[in-house]
Amino acid sequence: MKPFDFFSPPTLAEASRILADYDGAGRALAGGTDLLIRMKRKQWTPRAVVSLNRIVGLNDIALNGELRLGARVTLNQIIRSPLICAHFPVLAATARMMAGVQVRALATVGGNLCNASPSADMAPPLMALNARAVIAGVDGERIVPLDEFFIGPGKSVLQPGEILRELLIPCPTHSFQASYAKLEHRQAMDIAMVGVGVYTETGRQGNGEVPICVDVKIVLGAVAPTPLRAKRAEEILRGYGLSVERIEHAARVAAEEAKPIDDVRSSAWYRREMVEVLTRRQLMELGD
Repeated sequence: MKPFDFFSPPTLAEASRILADYDGAGRALAGGTDLLIRMKRKQWTPRAVVSLNRIVGLNDIALNGELRLGARVTLNQIIRSPLICAHFPVLAATARMMAGVQVRALATVGGNLCNASPSADMAPPLMALNARAVIAGVDGERIVPLDEFFIGPGKSVLQPGEILRELLIPCPTHSFQASYAKLEHRQAMDIAMVGVGVYTETGRQGNGEVPICVDVKIVLGAVAPTPLRAKRAEEILRGYGLSVERIEHAARVAAEEAKPIDDVRSSAWYRREMVEVLTRRQLMELGD
């Protein structure tokens, strides 16, 4: 591991300024479960590491019209939060699928997203829930929809000096359900070969007796350079009832929208097949 400068500022503004001064050669430290490993392997060699541990508010979870999820909230906090379990249980269920008990005590939601891995588990359910990223920098704050946050493998919209402060998740106006399913070699201890997040809002049509899908999101992970919305598949369902035929059609189209590759964990062909299976299975369960 190469020598580096270490900082532990008390405010977000100071942390942003330090990172900006290093002009892309610095790294923010939240839980460190990925950063430290990559530094030891010399995959990342930052000239500065800026700890976010002393900054107040980054660990907060609050609900006031929308869910506010601080970037340093750990996976264990998500699992144990009464607010999340009551209003957005898909997030707790997803966190429970990730890593092991010890890692979940340190790993943060912000770290999982800012690494911008195509297989990041928190990305599909958060994107399905219309999450927005609040980004702080030396010039102030900006808000970016999470489905615009990722721009390539390991790359996000974060610029030098910018830090993910929190995530904003709106409370849906209609009755909704959401789920996330992943395919992995070892339960909770492996990177997803395929991940699919699904969200549906239901309402009534005409005389109010026919339930329809008012809104739907289908988000694919680990099958494209970034987490991917299957928008053509969504359009097949939006405004219609969740019939078996329509669900099967949407699942096939979602598989067509995937852009998987062959790698050491899976073949592109198998990934595409599993996108169809996981999408169909979740839509069937949410439509029951």
